[in-house]
Amino acid sequence: MTDRPDRPADGRVERLAQARRLLAEHPVVDGHNDLPWALRKQVRYDLDRLDIGADQSAALHTDIPRLRAGGVGAQFWSVYVSADLAGDHAVSATLEQVDAVGQLIDRYPGDLVRALTADDMEAARASGRIASLMGAEGGHSIDNSLATLRALYRLGVRYLTLTHNDNVDWADSATDEPRHGGLTDFGREVVREMNRIGMLVDLSHVAATTMRDALATSAAPVIFSHSSARAICDHPRNVPDDVLAALPANGGIAMATFVPKFILPAAVEWTAAADANLRAHGFHPLDTTPEAMALHRAFEAERPRPVATAATVADHLDHMREVAGVDHIGIGGDFDGTAFTPAGLDDVSGYPNLLAELLERGWSRADLAKLTWSNAVRVLRDAEAVARELSATRGPSNAVLTAS
Repeated sequence: MTDRPDRPADGRVERLAQARRLLAEHPVVDGHNDLPWALRKQVRYDLDRLDIGADQSAALHTDIPRLRAGGVGAQFWSVYVSADLAGDHAVSATLEQVDAVGQLIDRYPGDLVRALTADDMEAARASGRIASLMGAEGGHSIDNSLATLRALYRLGVRYLTLTHNDNVDWADSATDEPRHGGLTDFGREVVREMNRIGMLVDLSHVAATTMRDALATSAAPVIFSHSSARAICDHPRNVPDDVLAALPANGGIAMATFVPKFILPAAVEWTAAADANLRAHGFHPLDTTPEAMALHRAFEAERPRPVATAATVADHLDHMREVAGVDHIGIGGDFDGTAFTPAGLDDVSGYPNLLAELLERGWSRADLAKLTWSNAVRVLRDAEAVARELSATRGPSNAVLTAS
C-alpha cells in the first residue's frame, strides 16, 4: 500500500496489526486461485521442481508460507483448462487439474485439507489448516454432458464457472460475441442440475445476459468467484449494478478480484497493448511462464504500466457493499491467473493490506469477518440445503444439448 500524507506510519502499522488479528479468527476464503494451471504450464505438475512448501516468489504468487502470512483459511483452487481444449480433451485436462489439487493436499497434509462442505471448511479452520476446495472454470470442461458435471462434483468440484473467455454451446461469455442472448434451454438445465447436486453456479466471465438468466433460473445462491464492480471499472468481466442489486434476493455473493485490467480503467488500454505484444511473439495473453513474463517486463520498461493498489480494490468493495449489501460480498484474487497484481496485493500474503485499507475507511470488524469468511461459508451451506430439498423430489437430469 502506498504511503499517503494523511496516514501516519504508526496508524498504518496498527491497522495492519488489527487486520492480522482479525484474519487469525476470520481468515480469508478466496474464491479463485489458478495455482494448478501455473504448475501445469511451468513444471507439468512436478512438485519437486516447484515445492510450494517453500518460498516460490520467483515463479508464483502462491505458496504455503505466503498463504499463512496472508491469513488464508480456505481456497477455491481453480481447475481451469484453456478453451483451446474441447470435447474429451477438455474433460481429461480438467481431470488432470483435479488430480493436481489432490497431489497438493496429499503432499502438504499439515497445511492443506480437502473440503467438500461448509462444515468441512469450519473443521479446517478449527484444525488450523487451509480448507482446499475446487472450482472448474468454464462450461467447456463438461463437454455438454450433465453426467460429466455430476462426475466432477463427486470428485470434489464445488463450483462451475459457466463460461470462460469464449461462449459455450449453451451460454454467452462476457468477452465473446453474443450468440445465445444469455442461457439456452440446455444452459438453464445445467443450472438446475447444479442446484440439485449442490454445485455452486459461478457467474464470473459470463455475459450480463447470462448472469440475469442464471439468477432467474437458480434456486440456490450463485457466486461470482472473481469479479468486481462495472460501475467502478467499465469492463465486461465485472458485475453491473442491477445484478449486484439482485444478489440479496438470491442469497449469492460477488467476490472482488484483484486483476488490474478489471479494476483500474487506465490499465485496460495498456493491457490490450501488452497482450498484442505477447501474441506477436507467439504467446497466449494469459501466459505467465517466465518467458512470457520476460516479454512483459521488456514491454513495461518501454511503456510504464498503470499500477492498481489495495485502495483500488477497496473502491470496488465499497461500491459492492453499497449496492449488494455486506452479506453478499467476498474476495477472489485470481492469483497465478494474471500476469500483474496491484501494489500491496502482489501475492497471497497481501490480504492484510486490503483489510487495513478497509479499516481505514471505517469498515467494522463484523463487516470484515463477513467479507473474509462467513459470507462464503454461508453460501455453500445454503446451496447444500437447496440440494437436499431438490434431490428429494427429483432424480438426475439426462437432458442433452440439441441443435438450436
